[in-house]
Amino acid sequence: MLNDPQSNKADAGSAPIIPNETGTVAHPALNEVSRAKESGWSAQYCLTLQIVDTVAIAIAMAITVFAFLPSPPYLSGLNAVIYWSFTPMLALVWIIALGFTGSRDRRIIGSGLDEYRLVISASIIFFAGLAISSYWFFIPLARTLFVVTLPLGVFLLLLGRWAMRGFLTRRRLLGRAKTPALVIGLPEEVELLLKRLSSDVEASYKPVGVCFVGNSGTTETGGLPVVDPDAIKEAVATGQYGAVIITGGMSHTEVRDLAWNLENYPVDLMFAPSMVDFAGPRIMVSSVAGLSVVHVDLPKFSDWRTFVKRAFDIVFSALALIVLAPVFLVVAIVIKLDDKGPVFFRQERIGIKGKPFVIHKFRSMKVDAEQQVQKLIAEQGGTALLFKVKNDPRITRVGAILRKYSIDELPQFWTVLLGGMSIVGPRPQVAREVAEYADMHYRRLLVKPGITGLWQISGRNDLTVDESIALDLRYVENWSFVGDLLIMLKTVRVVLKREGAY
Repeated sequence: MLNDPQSNKADAGSAPIIPNETGTVAHPALNEVSRAKESGWSAQYCLTLQIVDTVAIAIAMAITVFAFLPSPPYLSGLNAVIYWSFTPMLALVWIIALGFTGSRDRRIIGSGLDEYRLVISASIIFFAGLAISSYWFFIPLARTLFVVTLPLGVFLLLLGRWAMRGFLTRRRLLGRAKTPALVIGLPEEVELLLKRLSSDVEASYKPVGVCFVGNSGTTETGGLPVVDPDAIKEAVATGQYGAVIITGGMSHTEVRDLAWNLENYPVDLMFAPSMVDFAGPRIMVSSVAGLSVVHVDLPKFSDWRTFVKRAFDIVFSALALIVLAPVFLVVAIVIKLDDKGPVFFRQERIGIKGKPFVIHKFRSMKVDAEQQVQKLIAEQGGTALLFKVKNDPRITRVGAILRKYSIDELPQFWTVLLGGMSIVGPRPQVAREVAEYADMHYRRLLVKPGITGLWQISGRNDLTVDESIALDLRYVENWSFVGDLLIMLKTVRVVLKREGAY
């Protein structure tokens, strides 16, 4: 399919390869073409990100010197050195550390946890080096730098990154700030990747061309131009692609030759393997017998992370119940005045390992709503799994408002405190839904269901049954504490925007 250097020597020239007048061997494979510098949206965004980081660090340093250090702010025992002359150098090194760790790499900005993780890692490494240098060179630095500046700076840096990510997301919703990509692979795998990228409006890559390595048949390309496998290098040379994504179907030699052909062009070469449900923390690449192999950790459901998750659930849900107590009182009065029915709705759901538990919610439907459910299921096609009705006639006037802003779900913090649920997890389902599970769906029950989850931040009720189940299974396989925190933060945005709520 792709040109093999060993079998296409004539393409490089029919003359034998001999040294020229200068004694240098001439061959097209040895020509060097300087890669174009990063340009477009990513260069501008990374520059803005560097400015935001600088402002965040400057504010943290200024607050430390003004509010927490003695006046005048001299280094302890060194009256000739004032912190104002010292902190700019510290800020500069901190900014350099953020760049050195790759926290502004365009491949990780805008999505996922790696950007936040690298910001935290760079900051900790910088202050660890600062502490060691202080001890080694007998520089009496104030503990305030470590107690105040580090946590304050990290908070401001993360806040800035979060704000910039919101800005980037808004641009991507308009179809901007995306890297044009050529997708290569077997027809069915290309089609799957195109579907996933088109459904994720926040994705950083936008397919603008496809290349099939097998029989294309009647594969749907979404109107994208199809590139011939033997013309990939020429297509990339036009400059219309910023990335080449391989989904599979290519041999080792073909992939190697493609990488060689593209190495002098300003494009990213990426692989989207079929194991799409394995997240980064579970994947490690190593070398075995000269080959790169991918190790995938098997999922764990009963290690120390489970203890941390439960401890967090207890603390967070208890605090939430205390803070939201006034809201509970107002909502309870409004529900009672609306139709005189009960304030809370209790229902048995199926939890971890198939154990039933009772969920608690503000009642948003009529008192006889459960008696009508079977009729509605039959009218909607007879499938109970993830059953939802967009204009459900059982919802009360007050209930419509509660659901619009997800207020009806607040009592679930009590369910979390009792241990039936977690803050983050798969959607809790009733027995009639579990009865329709396929074998793989039972993996949803390996962790506790949650108030929010990937389904909540990825479309909620706008998702199909298959999409919702896939998101729940992905969470079960790859959950992490940091991932839970990110889901919680995104949930706030989704709820405020009322995305997919009905």
